[in-house]
Amino acid sequence: MTGTTGPDDSDVWNRTFRLWDSYFGVVWLATLVFVLGTAHPGLPVRIATASLLLLLVPWYVIVGRPVLMSEGDDERHAFIYITGTILLFLPPGVMVGETRLMAFALIPQCFIALRTRPALITVIVINIAPVTGWAVLWRPSPRDVFYNCVFATVTLVFAVAVGVWTLRVIEQSSERADLIAQLKVSREEVARLSAERGALAERERMAREIHDTLAQGFTSVLMLVQAVDAELARDVPAARRHLELMEDTARQNLAEARALVAGRAPADLNGGGPLPDALRRIAARHDAGVTVTGEVRALPPGLEVVALRSCQEALANVRKHAGPGASAAVTLTYTDSTLGLSVRDTGCGFDPGTPHQGYGLRGLRARAAEVGGTTEVESGPGVGTTITVLLPVPVVHAVPERSAL
Repeated sequence: MTGTTGPDDSDVWNRTFRLWDSYFGVVWLATLVFVLGTAHPGLPVRIATASLLLLLVPWYVIVGRPVLMSEGDDERHAFIYITGTILLFLPPGVMVGETRLMAFALIPQCFIALRTRPALITVIVINIAPVTGWAVLWRPSPRDVFYNCVFATVTLVFAVAVGVWTLRVIEQSSERADLIAQLKVSREEVARLSAERGALAERERMAREIHDTLAQGFTSVLMLVQAVDAELARDVPAARRHLELMEDTARQNLAEARALVAGRAPADLNGGGPLPDALRRIAARHDAGVTVTGEVRALPPGLEVVALRSCQEALANVRKHAGPGASAAVTLTYTDSTLGLSVRDTGCGFDPGTPHQGYGLRGLRARAAEVGGTTEVESGPGVGTTITVLLPVPVVHAVPERSAL
């Protein structure tokens, strides 16, 4: 009987095989006791029979056990072991009838080591040949022959039943091993895909963070450098103001880089101040105003980070795409169920339905979607652009106070 087992199932089979060892030992010892304790035939024959039975033990331990533990995968060695076992069993079975008790230990081994058809043939030989040889050698009475034939028939039926059960156990063992192997492969694949998905999600998050902070800061620095270069010859005070703004932007970028590395909140929020103050600091760097409506209150940090980053990205887009002379205004709206951020500019506008290669709007929508929010873009050529981000605010249910008795 061939089967495929995995490492985990082989360990289970090895532990289970100790039961087969015990079963073989018990049947062998009982057979030896019956052989030595019988009155017929004479003592020399019984000693010779016992000697042959003794040879079964090292043959089983040295040759048979490795074959059986491999569940018949090595067919050549399995055939050698079963053939040797039959040759050691048949002479004692012919000389002393009680030896046939040993068949109860040998029959399961045939089904474990051999395929179904060879196993059935071997079992028939083990049950029929000793009785036939015993009847020819000793010429017993018809009554004894009848009883021995009945015993052989019962043993044969038992052999078939045990064989079917053994085959079923081995099949289930192989099926379980295949399932365990498939499960292991599936778990490894799930773990790999999960790790890849986590890496992609982290890469996406870092890309948004870098785009909304460091990249925008460097863009501002480059634009300020260009402004300073144009003003050095004709407007030194303006150049100095832009140099100060460059220094402030560089410091802000450094603070944002440190916050990213340390995994802290954005630099504008890191001091624990309210969100409107952080937005005013960002808007001041873009010459934009901030209007706040509704009751200002502390919100979950994740929502405030999304609002802050959305404001940064929207104002950076105004600077890059709105055109010269465009102004911007930021509106922050608190309601019971939402936090709204609106950035409106008076620039050249664009067609929102036209595909764009940039990362900004796509990052805005992805960031808002992560917290269950939405991003809407209203624009058109020559009419400016309005970006509105709506973020859901978790509802906190107040616990009613118990009245004092």
